[in-house]
Amino acid sequence: MNKRISLLSPLDTSSPPPFQPQSFDDPAKAVETLTALYERNTAFLIQNFAELAQGAPISSRYRAFYPQVSIETTSFGHVDSRLSYGHVTAPGIYTTTVTRPKLFKHYLNEQLALLMKSHNIPVIVSESTTPIPLHFAFGEGAHVEASTTAFVDIPMRDIFDTPDLNTTDDEIANGEYIPPPGEPSPLAPFTAQRIDYSLARLSHYTATHAEHFQNFVLFTNYQFYIDEFCSWARKLMAEDSDGYTAFVEPGNVVTLPGSNAPETDAALARLPQMPAYHLKKKGHAGITMINIGVGPSNAKTITDHVAVLRPHAWLMLGHCAGLRNSQRLGDYVLAHAYMREDHVLDDDLPIWVPIPALAEVQVALEAAVAEITGYEGFELKRIMRTGTVGTIDNRNWELRDQRGPVKRLSQARAIALDMESATIAANGFRFRVPYGTLLCVSDKPLHGELKLPGMATAFYRTQVNQHLQIGIRAVQKLAAMPKEALHSRKLRSFFETAFQ
Repeated sequence: MNKRISLLSPLDTSSPPPFQPQSFDDPAKAVETLTALYERNTAFLIQNFAELAQGAPISSRYRAFYPQVSIETTSFGHVDSRLSYGHVTAPGIYTTTVTRPKLFKHYLNEQLALLMKSHNIPVIVSESTTPIPLHFAFGEGAHVEASTTAFVDIPMRDIFDTPDLNTTDDEIANGEYIPPPGEPSPLAPFTAQRIDYSLARLSHYTATHAEHFQNFVLFTNYQFYIDEFCSWARKLMAEDSDGYTAFVEPGNVVTLPGSNAPETDAALARLPQMPAYHLKKKGHAGITMINIGVGPSNAKTITDHVAVLRPHAWLMLGHCAGLRNSQRLGDYVLAHAYMREDHVLDDDLPIWVPIPALAEVQVALEAAVAEITGYEGFELKRIMRTGTVGTIDNRNWELRDQRGPVKRLSQARAIALDMESATIAANGFRFRVPYGTLLCVSDKPLHGELKLPGMATAFYRTQVNQHLQIGIRAVQKLAAMPKEALHSRKLRSFFETAFQ
């Protein structure tokens, strides 16, 4: 017999004292209680793990549960029809599990306040029946000290709950979840365990903590854009922060206003797969920029995880192949529609689902191009086209029989081709995150116009900075809009969660 295991039954479970449900009509107090309950339960798991890791006897199974927040309404009463979130459409009980309430403090306060205002009802804070996996209790970036022999005799899964991938899915966001009879309906698009899964993945892929991510996200497929963004951000920090409070680079290296160097010399020896850079503002109102590399797989992966942070908008800035003879290298492409041949989202969002352009984002992008380039009205057509952007999963499609893809691109009235934009837009549609795409023509494979080495250097030097400044200006315009106007109702399906 394992000497570390007591004579207690294997079914004995140790948990924190039961938490009695509490009713709140003040969202801030509800969030405070969610925070206290979450921290109590995660501390229970961490403390017991630490004791066992140092050789304490295994006397029971250790389990603690996520907090949850619920509402109940008995009315079909209409609410402000202008809002795309903040209300439920039918009587019933609605609930969601909650994780990392400190990280989501502002978000939770806002969502609960809207529910209380819309339905004139309190919210209930209680303990859910969903266990907190030990891995997620530690949070991102935790360094766990444990003897290598601490759990040799008995699997950790016999002592603590571990992530359950059978229930960590996107059924709610995909509109596929149907509550079992008598069970409450979902209040939020993501469960606590789904969020924790993505927070851990974000830290792994981007080498920055979730707390640094901002509400406006720029994705790019070239490091040149990141270099320009870093240069611009460091200049802001050194000279005039313009309201930005910090610049954070991979490794969570922070540069504060009044400095042109980070406060620590902790730059990573090598970059992660999709490095993220954060120009922070109070209330997460700044800009996050991520180099997602090339391909739809990365584009889906990163947006799957960024989505749980509920950003206000994400935009794709990158290079593309121009498909029209009238286009020139360096011209801009504003996507008004998407032709999806990326295949990575087919199981989650059928190919027949249209991905609409969002007026608020389109107007902001077009106005930003005009402001930064100096072209206006009809003259803007000299350097920018709007139309369909095709996204494909085969980078070397030119090496195959071109008749098939070229015919489809022509029938779709496509003006540009890349490997990321439709994926990012489709996942924005799927997760109800406003999206947009502004690309720069870097080659024209159908017309034999490929960049020579010297031309490429000059192109990147002159165009990348301008393109980046357009993206930043568009984000600033979006940030100046009321959040309620930016989150479009056209992204909401028939039966939606109340949380944005």
